[in-house]
Amino acid sequence: MTSTDSNSLPLWVQHRDKVLEQSTDIEWRYGKFPDYTRSNENIAKESTRNHPEGSLEAIVQNLVRTFDVEANFKTNPQQWISVVNDKFRMSTNGGPGYTVSDLVESGTYKLLIGNTQHYKAAEEDFETSTNLFHTAFPEGFTWEVLEVFSAPPTVAFKWRHWGHFKGAYKDHAPTGETIEVIGMSIARVTDDLKILSLEHYYDNTKFLEKLTASGKQAIGEPKQKPANFWSFFQQLWNWQGKPKSDQGKSSACPFSAFMR
Repeated sequence: MTSTDSNSLPLWVQHRDKVLEQSTDIEWRYGKFPDYTRSNENIAKESTRNHPEGSLEAIVQNLVRTFDVEANFKTNPQQWISVVNDKFRMSTNGGPGYTVSDLVESGTYKLLIGNTQHYKAAEEDFETSTNLFHTAFPEGFTWEVLEVFSAPPTVAFKWRHWGHFKGAYKDHAPTGETIEVIGMSIARVTDDLKILSLEHYYDNTKFLEKLTASGKQAIGEPKQKPANFWSFFQQLWNWQGKPKSDQGKSSACPFSAFMR
């Protein structure tokens, strides 16, 4: 497939902003239209590729980004336009094939990562999983196509996911490091470029190891152990037993030791 006039292409392989502009009466998650302003800024500044409009690379990238919008924000599977709803399946590293309904319920993070040492999909749901990574990457976790190796109907392509680790991941303090994931996918599509299946292949542990490499760290001030009943009276006794010459330098309150 050579470069094509993008306006002649189906809506779902055009820029996602155009897809969103033409999305009406959609049942949006959180009840509102998603805002990709920051993501678009990050893409413009930090992408390693600038695919010509209408090229195969741009078409594949647009299709997957439309799919990502729908997977994260459209709660009614019948309103998805990027896939063949009743046939679609998505798998990761040869694992189970998930349906559109599975994605609506669980979200992309949970189904793409699975159960690993530092992330337990079985213990997460859509909200907790999304919040976990949105907290770790407050500026976004952006995605781009690097290379496309084959044309439709079976499209093999290499991609890059990246973000800046500026928020806590669970109880691991942020490092500010730019963390990226490189992977490959195979998309089987129809003649009009709707997705029948997506197979993803990548190391689902490397970026989690970077998020947890420094070990567990306390976020904020260290917690103080609560004083037990006996230690309270020891501190009270010590306060009462101090010579009067010291009292002008210290608080007159016996609870001052607990409030420093």
